[in-house]
Amino acid sequence: MKADYDVFIIGAGQAGPPLARALAHAGQRVALAERKHLGGSCVNFGCTPTKAAFASARVAHVARRAGEYGIRIPSIGVDFKAVLERAKGVVAQSVAHLERLFQDTDGLTLMREHARLAGRDGDGFTVTVGGRRLTAGRIVLDTGNRSRIPAIDGIDAVPFIDADHWLEHDALPHHLLIVGAGYVGLEMSQFYRRMGAQVTVVHTADQIAEHEDRDVAEALQHVLEGEGIRFLLEHRAKRFSRTATGVRTTLEVGGKEQAIESSHLFLATGRRPNTDDLGLDTVGVAVSDNGIVEVNERLATSVAGIWAAGDIRGGPMFTHTSWDDYRILASQLLGDGARTTDRIVPYAVFTDPELGRVGMSELQARESGKRVRVGRFEMRDNGKAKEIGETQGFCKVVVDAESEQILGAAVLAAHGGELVHLFVDLMNAHARYGVLRDAIHIHPTLAEAMQSAVAQL
Repeated sequence: MKADYDVFIIGAGQAGPPLARALAHAGQRVALAERKHLGGSCVNFGCTPTKAAFASARVAHVARRAGEYGIRIPSIGVDFKAVLERAKGVVAQSVAHLERLFQDTDGLTLMREHARLAGRDGDGFTVTVGGRRLTAGRIVLDTGNRSRIPAIDGIDAVPFIDADHWLEHDALPHHLLIVGAGYVGLEMSQFYRRMGAQVTVVHTADQIAEHEDRDVAEALQHVLEGEGIRFLLEHRAKRFSRTATGVRTTLEVGGKEQAIESSHLFLATGRRPNTDDLGLDTVGVAVSDNGIVEVNERLATSVAGIWAAGDIRGGPMFTHTSWDDYRILASQLLGDGARTTDRIVPYAVFTDPELGRVGMSELQARESGKRVRVGRFEMRDNGKAKEIGETQGFCKVVVDAESEQILGAAVLAAHGGELVHLFVDLMNAHARYGVLRDAIHIHPTLAEAMQSAVAQL
């Protein structure tokens, strides 16, 4: 008996929708089920609204610095609700665009319900959607992740904000305590601080942004502290309790306890995959202890005919890698199958200045046993940075001393997330750093600083 669908996609993150449209355009019968958010975390509460809100925060920050540029602004007022409403408006535009794409695609059925696997159907699979049982020849999982809420004593008794629900909290905190100094915690600390909140960040390690070289992390911490953000490193949140005005957090440091009170609490303690209610056990899909679906370099799971994309498949958890997963899956399902996860994945921390990153850190390169050379250039020595008053940060490039190819780079600078692509493209081309060194760059530009960094080699 013929299956109801050729391909059934569960989840509408960054990989699912473009893959569904590509399959439908190729003549396949495709269904995509999404129980809540078209576009996944990025569109609904991640990349899209945060960057819109950060733009408002930067306007406020630059306005406060107006005197440095000879401009007099008598007073700066922040309408926090209006900032969030603007961000929500950008989200609504993006979601509406996705809705139109689904409506305009023949052969594609969108189901706004929860779907889960329910065993095999001959060579294919059974999927339950609502109260219906449907069949499909192949399955793609793209269900994303959610905030990981730590099992800390008292967590169920106190209100808290997290990365999934921050848009719902339109009251500006008086004093916000953020638990976690990873990328989400750092970005949100600067946002709330620029909105006018007092911000304290608690972190268990002795360094923020633990995946970065210490000099990069310390420079970023210095920037944030300069804006009035307080960091309590090597402090562990041990217990939470309600107070009349907010939350009391008991911290453990050096074997002793101390307490800090705040009006609001933000948990930035990592992410967990949405794989606990997909019925994976009904067909035998292998999953790691932390819920990650195990896949090979072509995103195939342990069960033939089932693939996984996005944050549930392990590896780098970024919107751009999820979107590239769509290209990998299109290659497997429609093309020659050659495209794989053997790829260079850059990323950015969207603080201000931004941290653009690609490849190995200096520490990783040295630990790999390679003979490396490091070039570094301070943004305060770049002409354009001085002219526009954005001199914080530096560019750092790590090169293989033998091949002269770039192993990695960190760009902590205004527009660092854009500038790092100079290195991304050279790395993808397997080019020597001399290509960048010997090029002519426009003056004055921030990109000249990237050239100056490799010139140090």
